[in-house]
Amino acid sequence: MNYYAVRLPILDEEKSQVYREEHLNYLAALADQGNIFTYGRFTDGSGGLVIYKAKDLDEATSLAKKDPYVTSGARDFVINEWAMNTDVLSR
Repeated sequence: MNYYAVRLPILDEEKSQVYREEHLNYLAALADQGNIFTYGRFTDGSGGLVIYKAKDLDEATSLAKKDPYVTSGARDFVINEWAMNTDVLSR
């Protein structure tokens, strides 16, 4: 599995509030399937970040595009493969 960082900048604040529960349920379901490493919001209110676990960029992009935040137009997404530095975790 590879890791993909998906930034979700806000496009529409009102829609973001409306679709928040659906978004969190979507992430919970993917976490149960093993496709989420972690996620969280930015404290400045600009959006959030999801770290997906996927076999390749196409799979991660497909998962990100199905997020209710994205499908509703509440958020955009920017995706990059992420090389997690595991050396830091062992210190």
